[in-house]
Amino acid sequence: MRVHANDGISGQAKASLTEEGFTVTTDHVPQDQLADFLNKERVDVLLVRSATKVRRDLLEACPGLKLIGRGGVGLDNIDVAFAKQRGIPVVNTPASSSISVAELVIAHLFTLMRSLHKANRRMPGEGRSKFKELKKEYEKGFELRGKTLGVIGFGRIGQWTARYAMGCGMNVVYTDNHATAEAIEVTVGGIPVRVPVKMVSMEDLLRQSDAISLHVPAQKDGRPVLGKSELAKVKSGVVIVNTARGGSIDEEELLAAIKDGRVRAAALDVFMNEPEPREDLLAEPNLSLSPHIGAATAEAQGRIGDELVERIVAWRSTATVS
Repeated sequence: MRVHANDGISGQAKASLTEEGFTVTTDHVPQDQLADFLNKERVDVLLVRSATKVRRDLLEACPGLKLIGRGGVGLDNIDVAFAKQRGIPVVNTPASSSISVAELVIAHLFTLMRSLHKANRRMPGEGRSKFKELKKEYEKGFELRGKTLGVIGFGRIGQWTARYAMGCGMNVVYTDNHATAEAIEVTVGGIPVRVPVKMVSMEDLLRQSDAISLHVPAQKDGRPVLGKSELAKVKSGVVIVNTARGGSIDEEELLAAIKDGRVRAAALDVFMNEPEPREDLLAEPNLSLSPHIGAATAEAQGRIGDELVERIVAWRSTATVS
């Protein structure tokens, strides 16, 4: 069987699949050339991350595909329903990147509270000539300890974010339409400790949170989770981090909320128009920005590769038996 990882895969995962008898290719093929490549190479298993889109047209054009794997959590870039109609299983790796995404959230939170994103932009050009002025401008930062973090979406990533926030001394509240938890386990000095967490309504979360972290996609009807009405209810001076999906927050309304002071600053790792974010977002000084790297750590990619190998091998065993 032939496996093609169009958005790459860890070296260990490629070696493991090869040892299992699969032929593995990892060179990226442009979207408009992908169907021809898959058919020509007789690819059985297509692996993607977020860059490659597996829509209906690709599935219709590639009748030889037998399995689709997504290295990550969300399946927005795959037409899962149509794949199911064609009898093609779709698997992902929901547990592998949670820690990496959560750590990026905390990194952005520290950055926003101390205005590091602004200082890092200005120090190279103004650090020598305006050192005292910059020091005065950025000396009024805030600590995370004692602040309240509101987590929207309390799945694996949301819970890992809560663990790190608690480790920083933050209070955590969350809202979720599906998952519920009265406490989560936090390891301190190698000792697991059960720490209570409080579930609140969306309105209460917006009202009391000093910082908000998004871990859910846009709503089913396409509306953002944080739109105009939600951003009008936030605690004044809140900071917001979005590492979920570009559509989770209304970018236009976020900019408006920053300009009128309701939102002090925000961090975006995901964007509506990836891979070409809108220019006014990139130019906004009160935004801390990263190019969709939530799961992009060596450790996460290793875990993602290992999990994909397990799922592919398990699927082959089932397919062989049937």
